Amino acid sequence: MDKIAVLLPCYNEENTIEKVVMDFKKILPDAAIYVYNNNSSDNTAEKAAQAGAIVCNEYMQGKGNVIRRMFRDIDAECYIMADGDDTYPAEYASQMVELVLNKNVDMVVGDRLSSTYFTENKRPFHNFGNSLVRKSINFLFKSDIKDIMTGYRAFSYEFVKTFPVLSKGFEIETEMSIHAIDKNMSVENIIVNYRDRPENSVSKLNTYSDGLKVLKTIARLYKTYKPMGFFGVIAVILALISLVFFIPVLAEYVKTGMVPGFPTLIVCGFTMLAAIQSFFAGMILQTILQKNRQDFEMNIQKAAKDKKDMLYK
Repeated sequence: MDKIAVLLPCYNEENTIEKVVMDFKKILPDAAIYVYNNNSSDNTAEKAAQAGAIVCNEYMQGKGNVIRRMFRDIDAECYIMADGDDTYPAEYASQMVELVLNKNVDMVVGDRLSSTYFTENKRPFHNFGNSLVRKSINFLFKSDIKDIMTGYRAFSYEFVKTFPVLSKGFEIETEMSIHAIDKNMSVENIIVNYRDRPENSVSKLNTYSDGLKVLKTIARLYKTYKPMGFFGVIAVILALISLVFFIPVLAEYVKTGMVPGFPTLIVCGFTMLAAIQSFFAGMILQTILQKNRQDFEMNIQKAAKDKKDMLYK
């Protein structure tokens, strides 16, 4: 079991990966540095190995798939995750390690948005998207994570071994953030500087398609983690629609004793039934979620025990 593991998922980062590995070796000389090569068509793997990294391969494309493999394969007391594009300075890693190992923090978030991100990043829609995602999640989940989509994070063993990775691509950071919030894990934000990619380094993000995936992920996770809120909103909307169309029919009946709009009345009835179904679906799922949270607490205790067993072997 490693004391500290630095995890660097990479796809075509031959121009920067050597420097990134060397920077982390300088700041964390005792750490094991893992570069997971995700079907790169350039010399990323060779450059990483030359710099002294442990190079592994993940053949399923997508950052989420790479992180799933990393989390399965590697056992460590503290994990540092960064990108291989040299946008995150390594000097903050020691502070992150301190929080995880000595203060029992489960996830440390490298907050770019409070420092140089908006001036360094040359893609304005990325800036807008990051702000939108941060505000949406903090509003929906009543949290205060300063940078939802940062790729610079530190994790405890317990977080890594109990986090179910479902996303395949760049939505993974959003999923991590919501998982930590929902499971009441200890989260700390530290402000880190951000460097835009070098001129010869190309971003793998697509502003529009990846942004849409992230928004879909937020909606999916809100439904999963806050089912009463999700289905409750649907129930309220359906109930209001039913009432809006029912009130004129009721007023006409009170006035004349006749119901001229039977089709409208029938539709109102079915719409109200749908609202009631949605409400009870939310209640049932909320009860199941509570049971899942209890099971999660048992799983995290098991992960803590496994960690102790590995440390004392």
